[in-house]
Amino acid sequence: MGSVTATVAPPTDSNVIPWFRTFWAISRSGFRRYATYRQAAVAGVVTNSVFGFLKCYVLLAVAGTAGAAAGYDRAQLATFVWAGQGLLAVVLLWGWTDLADRIRTGDVATDLLRPVHPVTGYLATDLGRAGYAALARMLPPMLVGPLFFDVYLPTRAATVPLFVVSAVLAVVLCFGCRFLVNATAYWLQDVRGPMILWTLGSGVLAGLYFPLRFLPEGVQWALWFGTPFPSLMQTPLDVLVERDPTPTQVGLVALQAGWAVLLLAGCRWVQRRAERRLVVQGG
Repeated sequence: MGSVTATVAPPTDSNVIPWFRTFWAISRSGFRRYATYRQAAVAGVVTNSVFGFLKCYVLLAVAGTAGAAAGYDRAQLATFVWAGQGLLAVVLLWGWTDLADRIRTGDVATDLLRPVHPVTGYLATDLGRAGYAALARMLPPMLVGPLFFDVYLPTRAATVPLFVVSAVLAVVLCFGCRFLVNATAYWLQDVRGPMILWTLGSGVLAGLYFPLRFLPEGVQWALWFGTPFPSLMQTPLDVLVERDPTPTQVGLVALQAGWAVLLLAGCRWVQRRAERRLVVQGG
């Protein structure tokens, strides 16, 4: 039995370009890795589309004869649902246990010997995965929805680029949350409990099942400023359907960026603490 620790120096001015090249190379490998699972992508698109019909009919029923609910009209609700079904696969709320599995088997020791910090390496891979999911998992539901429902198309020039930025930040945020949940394996070994809590809480609090604007206003802002959950899905979807004026949307995306910085810093801090106590059989 022995302890395994690793210290990875942050990029400096002299090595920042090679650092970005390494990050880009890892991201491309993540894209290629997930691009091999074509049948899984097709199955995921079919499943998300089926649930898209169910959710869309439910929310349109909520709008009722008034034609609007919580500030969304029927077209905005339809776009919210179908874009959300695609965004779910991009941010990947559930299903990622790579770090927890490697901690349990002891393979995480090899991660600590690499020249790239574990948080950076896993983040780069996840961004590559998200890039593939944006093409294979997000576009199809967003093309299926308009065939059966009247959807909302953005009318402001800033909406689409702001949505792209918001979606990328949502991927980074969700990665940070999943990393922290997986990192509990350093102390618990078995992460099924934290995973169940994450699965139950993230879908509701992120706005996957229903728009958080349906909640009382005080609860909404408590969730937005007190937790990162609304920034995972609610914020990019609200940006896409132009639920708020542009200055408010920019403020919500800035809040996403703040949460992203905070969570990535938290991931590095947890990883550093875990390395001080990690014991690998035969190390």
